[in-house]
Amino acid sequence: MVRKRKPEIVVISDVHLGTYGSHATELCEYLESIQPEKLILNGDFIDIWQFRKSFFPKAHLEVIKKIIDLSTKGTKVIYITGNHDEFLRKFSDTQIGDLLITDKYVLNLDGKKAWFFHGDVFDVGIQKAKWIAKLGGWGYDLLIILNRLLNWILIKMGKKKYSLSKKIKDSVKNAGKFIASFEKTVSDLAIEKGYKYVICGHIHQPIIVRKTNRKGTCLYLNSGDWVENLSALEYENKKWNLSYYHQLKKQSEKNLLAAIAVIK
Repeated sequence: MVRKRKPEIVVISDVHLGTYGSHATELCEYLESIQPEKLILNGDFIDIWQFRKSFFPKAHLEVIKKIIDLSTKGTKVIYITGNHDEFLRKFSDTQIGDLLITDKYVLNLDGKKAWFFHGDVFDVGIQKAKWIAKLGGWGYDLLIILNRLLNWILIKMGKKKYSLSKKIKDSVKNAGKFIASFEKTVSDLAIEKGYKYVICGHIHQPIIVRKTNRKGTCLYLNSGDWVENLSALEYENKKWNLSYYHQLKKQSEKNLLAAIAVIK
């Protein structure tokens, strides 16, 4: 039996279950490797915007089963609502066993206050033109399908994978400004409220960075997503770390090879 890692807190966001872009199989493998005290699903876990009865593969259902399994084994699950699963906001602050549904969450971590929320409330574009954002979501889903077809062809040709969506994002001049503005707005408010950690999702940009202004400082963290980056935040021994599926996969393969060498 593989020994599970036991971080104090794990944060994942923007899984977008129910869409073609969601890497549910990889997330299942990641969840299988951990047994945290708290698992925080920081928004857009299930994509209600693009949900279709005709598309909810077994792997997507398996992710939900894995989380239920973690809960039955002692992990407290906190489901923070996002814009793609905003339907659940009508159930905010509902507690069902070890599952809490909420819009935001505050924790005291070793004497420091941590503020968790998805982050869509700071996205003016979504707030002012939600129908455009939803339309963009469908376009993004189509782009993911095309990207997978392209990567299948590239792999057959012996070439590296290519991310169309990342290329498009990087080519948009305002993308960098939006991300910088988002991070500044969020961290400035966190500093004003006295939080030492502020943890978001929404913009699919995994990062841990120190933010400072004339009023003070805080650590801004974003858990990324399970569409492109396949990333999660982990808190253990009074320290935050970003974990990436591909890194953990390589480490697991190395451990397996080492174990086989010992047996031989």
